[in-house]
Amino acid sequence: MLRFTPAILLASLHRGYQSEVNGMRTEARRHKSMSYCCPHDNGAARLFSRFARRQRRRYEKRGFQPSQFHLIEGLTQAGVNGASLLEIGCGVGYLHQHLLQQGAGQATGIDLADQAIAQARELAARRGLADRTDYRVGDFIELVDRLKAADVAILDKVICCYPDAQGLVEDSLARTRRVYAYTIPRDRWFIRGGAALLALLLRLFGSPFRSYVHDPGRIESWVTAHGFVPRYRNQTAFWLTQVFVCPDSLGGF
Repeated sequence: MLRFTPAILLASLHRGYQSEVNGMRTEARRHKSMSYCCPHDNGAARLFSRFARRQRRRYEKRGFQPSQFHLIEGLTQAGVNGASLLEIGCGVGYLHQHLLQQGAGQATGIDLADQAIAQARELAARRGLADRTDYRVGDFIELVDRLKAADVAILDKVICCYPDAQGLVEDSLARTRRVYAYTIPRDRWFIRGGAALLALLLRLFGSPFRSYVHDPGRIESWVTAHGFVPRYRNQTAFWLTQVFVCPDSLGGF
């Protein structure tokens, strides 16, 4: 008699989740010129807009998450003084705004969620950073041709929101001159199981948005193939943070 243990249930959920992920990746590549996946983008925009105000309140009450401290540490070691920043999936903007206060030059923030961008603009104005920030609502992939290259690119928990991670990474690298930094989920069985469970819940609630646990080794290989070298690496139980630098940029900004 077959017994449905938690491990078997998680494995079954993951198989269904992985099949769905593979289908979305194929569809995303097929329609790359039309954005990665319109229903997925719309679902992400609705979901993150709904939680934008809560995200800002959480930051104002508790400060940075542990993985964001890692990002700041790695970026500080790489050097951001006077640098132009590009944060993809910037949310309410507090991460790059902190770096501006620490000496970075100016920042562009991009997010699918219009309410997140509204919160970011308000927070920037309150901090006296309005004239050093530029915010865009939309999918980075659709906006990329209209964006100038930046010294530093930041992708904090964003690669895991795209079905075609390689497309996002390579397009963002093409707009990065000196430092490339990201935080992604670690590739562990319980994290994959959690992503599968989340996908099931989102499907039940009718949301087309999905999160993804991409292979960290493959992501690193895409970055190094563009000439960047690892500078910083740290992790929590759930998140892996890596910062890469272009060797030709070691002389500073």
